[in-house]
Amino acid sequence: MHNNETQQNLNDGENLEKKDTAGRAEEEMSMEDLLKAEGEVSNKIYSRDIVKVKVVQVTAEHVLVDIGEKKEAIIPVSDFQDEKLPEVGAEVMAVLERKGGEHTVLSHRKAMEKMAWAWAKKMFEAKERVKGRVTDVVKGGYIVDLSGLRAFMPLSLSEIGGAHRHYLPANAKVKLYITDFSEKDRKIVVSRRQVLEEDEKDRRIEVMSEVSPGGVVRAVVSKVAADGLSVRFQGIEGFVALNDVDWKNPAEALKTYKRGQRVKCKILSMDKEKEKMSFGLKQLIPNPVDVLKRKFPYRSVLRVKVVSSSEAGAKVKISEQVDGFIPAEEYGFETALKEGQELKGVLIAINSSTYELVLSVKKLEEMEDRKKVQQYMKGSPTLTLGQILLENSEDEGEV
Repeated sequence: MHNNETQQNLNDGENLEKKDTAGRAEEEMSMEDLLKAEGEVSNKIYSRDIVKVKVVQVTAEHVLVDIGEKKEAIIPVSDFQDEKLPEVGAEVMAVLERKGGEHTVLSHRKAMEKMAWAWAKKMFEAKERVKGRVTDVVKGGYIVDLSGLRAFMPLSLSEIGGAHRHYLPANAKVKLYITDFSEKDRKIVVSRRQVLEEDEKDRRIEVMSEVSPGGVVRAVVSKVAADGLSVRFQGIEGFVALNDVDWKNPAEALKTYKRGQRVKCKILSMDKEKEKMSFGLKQLIPNPVDVLKRKFPYRSVLRVKVVSSSEAGAKVKISEQVDGFIPAEEYGFETALKEGQELKGVLIAINSSTYELVLSVKKLEEMEDRKKVQQYMKGSPTLTLGQILLENSEDEGEV
């Protein structure tokens, strides 16, 4: 029993020893890795590569960081003037500024600038959009901050179609493309115009996809010309041809429209690829021909007054708003009509160009003659067979 306990204790001792040995191996390995990592940081620093270092102390003038050496390196507090001062334990990006002396000096500002140039180059080559902030309004354009880099945006590249004056205030946040890049010459040129043009094109495509011919929209008159109206619908240019301005008198109606006036119009046609649209204004009001057809059915008998006459016919007045015309060939028994003469006519057509009712006196007379014949025939006595035979025998006797 005693031997068994002794053996067990020996075994336990061996296990503990193995664990201690393993623990020391892991400790030694971790320390080795740590020293290696610190060595890599140190090598990177002296190769003037950008490194990430840990803050160990913050004073009024310096931020002390661990670089794997006996003495910490320092970063001037002034390097963080555009950002929040880091706390102890935080990691910051830095690059070697000066070696030797009491402390190795690193620069956070130059590291961020170097990273910014690398980023800007990547964005330029990939033709990707970037975000910037207008810091100064200068002659001919703007100075824009791009992640700490100073870029120039000419007025011509600041707005769609270019600009002749400044519209953007200082501190305005803008989306841009880098159009010219040279790290060697420390030169970056950016364009807001390209972004705006792309966004505007996408917006117009979306607008065109949401409407279709026959739809009614609100637009703004952008130009009044002799041949019609130029209108703008959500930034898309369209046109109202003169004939689509009004049913009766488009030229006169055109004079009532002004630039900047909001109008409701109907989409007549669309070309989505060319982003062109044609609109109509008269299509939103009833066609006078349809109104006249409802008010004056075909073959209506109307009393009219002659306004004037010519070889072609006579112009007549049906009411204050409705005019008519009697062609010369439709005069009937009267070969001429005089001004001021009142008479009746039957409606035979509506002129879709002049919106006049076309009347005929001749056809009215024919209608009245047929009625008289029908009435006469209706009133005549019906003869029996005996009466017919009797009349025939009397006739024969007379002969």
